[in-house]
This record gives sequence, C-alpha cells and structure tokens, in this order.
Amino acid sequence: MKSFFRFPLAALGLLIFLTNCATTVTEKEQPSNTSQPLTAPTATGARRLDSAGAAVSAPDARTSSPANGIAATPATATATDVASAAALAADRPDPAAPTAEAASAERAKEKKLTATDYRIMLSDAEASLIVNPKNPRALLQRAKAKSYLKQYREALPDYTAAIRYQRNNPDAYYNRGVNRLMLKQYKAATTDFSGAIKYRPDDKESFFGRGVAKMQMYQYKSAVGDFTKAIQLDSTYADAWEYRGISYSSFDKLSEARRDLEQAAKLNPEAAKSLRRYVGNSAGKEPIKTPAARTAAKR
Repeated sequence: MKSFFRFPLAALGLLIFLTNCATTVTEKEQPSNTSQPLTAPTATGARRLDSAGAAVSAPDARTSSPANGIAATPATATATDVASAAALAADRPDPAAPTAEAASAERAKEKKLTATDYRIMLSDAEASLIVNPKNPRALLQRAKAKSYLKQYREALPDYTAAIRYQRNNPDAYYNRGVNRLMLKQYKAATTDFSGAIKYRPDDKESFFGRGVAKMQMYQYKSAVGDFTKAIQLDSTYADAWEYRGISYSSFDKLSEARRDLEQAAKLNPEAAKSLRRYVGNSAGKEPIKTPAARTAAKR
C-alpha cells in the first residue's frame, strides 16, 4: 500500500515494523491511499517512534515467579502495590510505571527483536493469560506481539482490555495509538496519545505520535504545538524538528519551516531532503510548489 502523505511520517515508526516506514503530505494535498510499513524512509533516517513503552508498564508485585516477567499468580502485596492500587483508584499516574526515558529505551530494545522473538512474546503472554485472563501486563504484551506481527485488528481488543484493567498505564495507550495509526483510525489515535500523555506528561514520543495523527487529519497548526512540546522535552529530537518544519510549510510559514528543517538537517543529515523539498536550499532555491488545497474527507 502507498502512503497517505507526501512527507515521511517518522511517527509511524512507533512500532518496530514501522521503524522504516515513511509517508508524505502537504496541507494542499488530499491523501489517496494508505500508509505502508517496512518501506525505506524517503526523507529521514532519524530515530523513529516504535512500539510503545516499556515492554510492560510496572512490575506486578502481587505475583511470584512470573514467566518472562509477566505477573501471573497472587503473592504478598508490597508498598509499591499499595501505592499503585491507590493511584489506579484515584486515576493518577502509576508511581511504579517506567519513566519516559526508560520507556523509550525499552522501545529501542524491542526494535531489535526478530519475528521469532515476537512469536515467543505472544506465546508467553498467552500462557500467562491462561492463569489470569485479566492480567493487564500479559494483555499488553500479547497486544504488542500481535502488532509487531502486523496483526493490527487482532491486537486492538487486547489493548482495550489492558486499559480496562489498568486505565492509568501510559504504555497501553501509546501502543494502541500506534496500532490505530496503522489502521488509519487517526482521531482515535489522537485520543490514545492524549491518554498516554495524561499518565506520562514528559513522554516526547507520545507528543510526537499525537502530532503525526493530527497531520493525518490536516490539523497542521495543532500538530505544531505537539511537535513543539516534544522539542521542549528533547532539543535533539530531529524528527520533531523536521515534522514541525513540514507542518509550518503546509500553512505558508516558510521562515519558521526553514529554521526547523535546517535544525533537523543539522541533527540528521537525511532531513536535508525535506529541507530541499519544502522550503528550498539555503542558497535561496524556490520551494516546490504544491497543488491547490483540497477538502479532507470527513471521518
């Protein structure tokens, strides 16, 4: 399947199978088809968002000897369990959940796994769910394994169930958001990334993912705000600079677009392709002209 956009959506690399995904767009164009996984990027080689979050959110101390780190059987509750339960009851972020930095590191680790590893992940999760069908960590792991294996629709019920049993888990929202991007459910993806941000407000990749979902819906000005927040959280986030620049160019903020795309190119030389495409080069080359604006199809 071909891409919706004329610019590479680094955000679709949120999942491992999207690490090399790329799509392109401008505000003056109407999407005509779907995003394509496992395609070499056309405009950037910067780091990509991948399969959301830590492999699991927080250790479930109620269990003992969990297979593959997934809690399965009851044990003595700890102070961490009590704090987590209280946070869940009050709809607050889980104090035991991984930090944004740890979640990002786990995503990077998962990117390196193979299809065989994902099938093992799926098998381990299913074994744990036989013991406890309501284990949110096992549900999330099974959902992620399905997503990695491109079983996007099959993964959705598990993500939803994981959130039902642990509604303050930012990783579950983040992963479901990515999965919904693959299903072109952009409005729902935006809502999921917002859920991830609610429970982990310093997660730059969730802001980036939400920005991409908005761009898919032609909400470029709003997307700029999300990319700005991602940059505030990490000034070296090349993809955020690049896509904020492309967003600016979509509503004729060419000065701002040039600034951002030049910064993106400094951080990642591959972003120079977007610089040339959307605002011309530093020698004053005219930017590429884009077709007349069209009305986005209502979703």
